[in-house]
Amino acid sequence: MFDTLSDRLASTFKNLRGKGRLSEADIDATAREIRIALLEADVALPVVRAFIKQVKERASGSEVSQALNPAQQVIKIVNEELVGILGGETRRLRLAKTAPTVIMLAGLQGAGKTTLAGKLGRWLKGQGHAPMLVACDLQRPNAVNQLSVVAERAGVAVFAPEPGNGVGDPVQVAKDSIEYARGKQHDIVIVDTAGRLGIDQELMQQAADIRDAVSPDEVLFVVDAMIGQDAVNTAEAFRDGVGFDGVVLSKLDGDARGGAALSIAHVTGKQIMFASNGEKLDDFDAFHPDRMASRILGMGDMLSLIEKAEQTFSQAEAEKMAAKLAKGPKEFTLDDFLAQMEQVRKMGSISKLLGMLPGMGQMKDQINNLDEREVDRTAAIIKSMTPAERQEPTIINGSRRARIAKGSGVDVSAVKGLVERFFDARKMMSKMAQGGGMPGMPGMPGMPGMGGGARKKKQVKQAKGKRKSGNPMKRKADEEAAAARREAAQAGNPLGLPQGGQDPQNFELPEEFKKFMG
Repeated sequence: MFDTLSDRLASTFKNLRGKGRLSEADIDATAREIRIALLEADVALPVVRAFIKQVKERASGSEVSQALNPAQQVIKIVNEELVGILGGETRRLRLAKTAPTVIMLAGLQGAGKTTLAGKLGRWLKGQGHAPMLVACDLQRPNAVNQLSVVAERAGVAVFAPEPGNGVGDPVQVAKDSIEYARGKQHDIVIVDTAGRLGIDQELMQQAADIRDAVSPDEVLFVVDAMIGQDAVNTAEAFRDGVGFDGVVLSKLDGDARGGAALSIAHVTGKQIMFASNGEKLDDFDAFHPDRMASRILGMGDMLSLIEKAEQTFSQAEAEKMAAKLAKGPKEFTLDDFLAQMEQVRKMGSISKLLGMLPGMGQMKDQINNLDEREVDRTAAIIKSMTPAERQEPTIINGSRRARIAKGSGVDVSAVKGLVERFFDARKMMSKMAQGGGMPGMPGMPGMPGMGGGARKKKQVKQAKGKRKSGNPMKRKADEEAAAARREAAQAGNPLGLPQGGQDPQNFELPEEFKKFMG
């Protein structure tokens, strides 16, 4: 969604690199380019004006003029201001002191409230809560049925006493759900309300009645990030008509320009709390303004990547695999390789994971063209092998390759290529586990296991004894100087500097220092 904005900002900052000092003209040109980039991204005009004013004021001050690298300082300023307009610090859910905590979802029809209720329920369940979804959208056809299906997929409970399709009182359902939740020990209630195609009085009144009936701890306004500036207008109307405490952005994986996300927190004064960026129920997470700003500026999002890895990978399994690899390459089998690959796949889309790495903005086209099905093909090839072949891939000959290729629906060359890549990967992983470092990495002095041992051995030569001069007079003078240095060292002067009555004018540096000084 922010690709266009990221590209424009990257090209703007590229023009600043290499400049030891920024002139007023440089700052004006940079501010103009950033303004155009934000307006093209559909950011609201008041937000753009406030943003550019702050950036120019800070860029013109001593903060940049005294910096060692002015270009990097400007990027830092833009990053901090982006975090500011995105809401500043991450806002967490407020939980009630006495269960259940009531969360009410509001927004227009089609914004994705029902699906988001399932995503939020699944996310809260993963946090150790026992959420329950409540079907209060009794107008839209099959809305109740959809919420029941989503709840089942998310593995959470649902309260849907009315069939919907225009039948039932949503305010009464909301009231009854609180007592039901207390009886069934649900500590969080998520109320899915009805929406309309546009703002109208009936919609606002129903949402306000439900709010008054259940006194929610959090009212979350769900907004479609793809509808542009109209999202800001809708948010303002809901804020004035019903009131809300936080914003949830849905459809962040779309290809719209995403200016609503950059505008809504600044215009409404309410922070973005959650973001939905895919169709699957686990494509949902808390919204972190600092991480989003880093992504927009092409700096990646390593914290989110690490969190995903921690949620997916088991620490015990990781230690077990490390111990295996430390024993030797042959301990790592194709079964282990398949297990690791499936763990990575659980983290989500490979292209999304790569996009979180810093600097990957320059490889955007390659990442977008990545074939996600390649992982499935690799898994199919391994699963078409016998247990013996997975344990010891060296036994895979021509006839076995043909059988595996036929079983997995790929060419024989694909099987051969996979086995060869596996052997290479196994060697590299085993070397890293044993402290050998990455292959081809230059050795670091004083750091064992960084791949520099062999090179160091080649460079070390046997030290030769100091050559003596063939001139008897010079040889005698050298011997006397060496004796004087030894005496000086014994007297506490290891450098052989003049002491006491020694004449400084006749003093000469030791031979070692002469060589060192050239």
